[in-house]
Amino acid sequence: MSVSVGGVSVGREPARPGSVRRTRREALRGAFGAVLAVALVPVVAASRPTRSGEDPGDTAFDETYRGRRIRGVLKGSWEVTVDGRPLHLMRRADGTWLSMVDHYRSYPTALEATRAAVDELSPGRELREADGPMHMGGDHGVHA
Repeated sequence: MSVSVGGVSVGREPARPGSVRRTRREALRGAFGAVLAVALVPVVAASRPTRSGEDPGDTAFDETYRGRRIRGVLKGSWEVTVDGRPLHLMRRADGTWLSMVDHYRSYPTALEATRAAVDELSPGRELREADGPMHMGGDHGVHA
């Protein structure tokens, strides 16, 4: 029953059959949609590549590649050695890496840049010791 006070209807209109069911159904659909969205966020986030192309869990590598011992540790920047001698890596603006040995190509990860530097070293050639200023000359930081 509804009462009119000052031209304004006061009280409840009689409920139409099915109106309550429709409201509950819509509420359940909305809740289901929200739960589904929350459940899918981690899946979608994990499927996106990182900016640098590297696995965020990769903070070190230590392996023998083509007979040379390559090691790298991420300490703010990569500290990389080839047979115990330092290899300077540089990060490009696009997130890729290049080395002083092979500075004409960039690589998606620090490990791949290190392997490419080893590929450029001919047998018997080693990296220079980092005892002086960095040299950017034609010998690419290696010596026989």
